[in-house]
Order: sequence, then structure tokens, then C-alpha cells
Amino acid sequence: MDSFSVELLKKPMTRITTILGDITQQKVDAIVNAANPRLSGGGGVDGAIHKAAGPGLLKECQTLGGCKVGEAKITKGYNLPVKFVIHTVGPVYRGLAQDAELLALCYRNSLDLALKNKVRTIAFPAISTGAYGYPKEEAEKIALHTVKEWVLAHPETLDEVRLVLFATRDIGGV
Repeated sequence: MDSFSVELLKKPMTRITTILGDITQQKVDAIVNAANPRLSGGGGVDGAIHKAAGPGLLKECQTLGGCKVGEAKITKGYNLPVKFVIHTVGPVYRGLAQDAELLALCYRNSLDLALKNKVRTIAFPAISTGAYGYPKEEAEKIALHTVKEWVLAHPETLDEVRLVLFATRDIGGV
């Protein structure tokens, strides 16, 4: 092997994993919340995160002025086993090309915010696939493509990106 090849092998790589589990139990630096535009908690993963974090999360969210579709905002983790919760609002699925770009923005903006806050490990739920109706298989492809693209553009910034699915029915095509 030449020295260039050896150097490539020494570089740390970001792990991208998909697991079944509860996002509120992940031991990472930050979890992502599939939030509503008011950042007020609610059903699904958003409600579970707010419930597990405790009332401090809602109180801090109320100071952020909401969040637009595709944007991301960050709070402390409160009673969760994480330093941060990154809140992003996914698109309501309408079958338009814009839906895919907005969903990809959720992942990119969340990862950008993680980088800005020196997060090394992050866990995402399946954004927009619950009440917002995004087809699971299509959302999974967008998530994986966007995360891989971001990781390649930002080498050595993250140790792990974890895609956490709550149940096997959340896996595309199952």
C-alpha cells in the first residue's frame, strides 16, 4: 500500500445505522424531534419526547417562536439521556416534488445544527411518516440519501447518525 491509501484507512468514518427502538431512550448527544410548527408537543414521537423530557422542554420551546417546515431549532435535553433535542418540522405529504426537498431539508438543517453545537452522535426518528402521511419507503430513501450526502460533505464531524424506527411497520415496504 502506498502512504495515501494508509492515510485513507486511518480516517475515522461516520457510522450510519438503522435500528428499532425508542427515540427517547437513545444514549446519544442529540435526538431529533419530528415537531409541529408551534413546537408544542402533541402526538406520536413529538408527544413521547415532550413527555419523557418533562415540562422544561415545552417551556424552552415556547421561547423559540415556533419552527417552519424544513427548519430546525435546538433545546436542552432536560430529563432525556441526551444533551440536546433538535426540533424539525417535516412536510405534510401531498405527493408534490416539493415534499421531498422539504423532507431532505429537515435532515440537512438538523445535521447542520448538530455540527454547530459540536454534537458527535445523533438519532433521528422517521420524520413525517406518522400523522403527516409521508410514505415510509419514500421517506426512508430520502433520509438515507440526505444523511449520506451530508456525511460525505462533512467528513470527521460525526461519529454516528442513527435512524431510529419505533416499530417494524415503520420500515419502508414492511
